[in-house]
Amino acid sequence: MAENKTKPTDASVEEFLNAVPDERKRADSFRLVEIMREITGEEPVMWGDSIVGFGSYHYKYASGREGDQGLTGFSPRKASLTIYITPGFDRYGDLLGRLGKFTTSKVCLYVKRLSDVDEAVLRELIRDSVEVMRAS
Repeated sequence: MAENKTKPTDASVEEFLNAVPDERKRADSFRLVEIMREITGEEPVMWGDSIVGFGSYHYKYASGREGDQGLTGFSPRKASLTIYITPGFDRYGDLLGRLGKFTTSKVCLYVKRLSDVDEAVLRELIRDSVEVMRAS
């Protein structure tokens, strides 16, 4: 069975974020570290070479595939900040309606800049997401 490619590493989160070329995205990334550290009570860890993750949970699929994944995290991608909302978005219609300007995919919330979203709503979304994953 294939091994999960995205795993925690010993790479420095601070060095990674300081290397983000866009000044605004770099500042937003450090703000996300503060928010996610406060919500999870966990220190940031590099998962792979481009994801800043907080905490972890173990998953096991019916197929037998299993592994560990971050409870939440983000990646400062070129096009946008990618924030990982691990349970997906089906349960968050009300919060998303109040969040601001964003797009989503299965578990990714794409935000151009933190000023595009309501930080209190983002915190609520991340907090609930982490609680759901910790309870599963």
